[in-house]
Amino acid sequence: MLLIGIEGTALRTAEAQWLRHPGVVGVVLFRRNYAEPEQLRELVSELRGAAGAPLLVAVDQEGGRVQRFIEGFARLPALARIGEVYRLQPQQGLQLAAAHAQLMAAELRALDIDLSFAPVVDLGRGNRAIGDRAFAAEVEQVCALTAAYVQAMAAAGMAATLKHFPGHGSVLEDTHVDLAVDPRPAAQIEAEDLAPFRAGIAAGAAAVMMAHVVYPAVCEQPAGYSKVWIDDWLRVRMGFRGAVLSDDIGMAAARTAGGVAARVHAHLQAGCDAVLACHPELVDAALAALDISNATAVWQRLAVLQGRVGQGLAPALLAQARANLAALV
Repeated sequence: MLLIGIEGTALRTAEAQWLRHPGVVGVVLFRRNYAEPEQLRELVSELRGAAGAPLLVAVDQEGGRVQRFIEGFARLPALARIGEVYRLQPQQGLQLAAAHAQLMAAELRALDIDLSFAPVVDLGRGNRAIGDRAFAAEVEQVCALTAAYVQAMAAAGMAATLKHFPGHGSVLEDTHVDLAVDPRPAAQIEAEDLAPFRAGIAAGAAAVMMAHVVYPAVCEQPAGYSKVWIDDWLRVRMGFRGAVLSDDIGMAAARTAGGVAARVHAHLQAGCDAVLACHPELVDAALAALDISNATAVWQRLAVLQGRVGQGLAPALLAQARANLAALV
């Protein structure tokens, strides 16, 4: 199944046709799709109307340098700012993580967006793509903040997506533009990088997004299309029963699988429930590669990512959360 990208701030005729394809389960929005909140509300309504069936609407609204919607939204700090507070004052850090998650989720749910692909639970150990998107370098700190963040998202009506499994933080290369190989022993990866994923799963995370990184001590294929990582490790060893998502197949590191059709096949056959084709120019080829024979069964796993009615925050608490987080930006 596919989560696709569209070109602009309104839906084109060809894109509406994509949404009626039974293999399209959602749309991933970007800054190119946003002008202001009312336009976004109308676009989401248009997307759902064109699909004529349940549709996931998603975005990367992490905060810091990865925040797609800015004007009209709270300016969210990078997760590393929260980690810095946690190191000095753990309880305050946990409160800030919860406020960040609730505010982010509440603003998106108010506009009928189902989910943000959050939180990043990679260790902050110098990766070019991750940087300050990670809470911290220390395993225990990331575990604690991950659990607080996941639980707060759920309270606001949004499922959490842990990324990028099994851990993208300890290799230098940015998989958007380079191949990445993490040569560390499997025991080290398990003891360090997998710990935040275990914490997030225990806290109730409903989805995991895979990394386009090769870990040769475990498997010679990138994790995103490795049955070893998805089935043996994530599903069996870690007991995860939620949705497994690929990272964007337009990224440079995904091209090791071959052309667009080969990338789609590789990820789905390895056990991903949905593949992200975020570049509109890739969508036609990705759709042509789909086998929709198991679409109903896959949707049952993905359906848990649909937005729900959250507990909501009183206006005074929302204002306080904005003020506390603004001090970290």
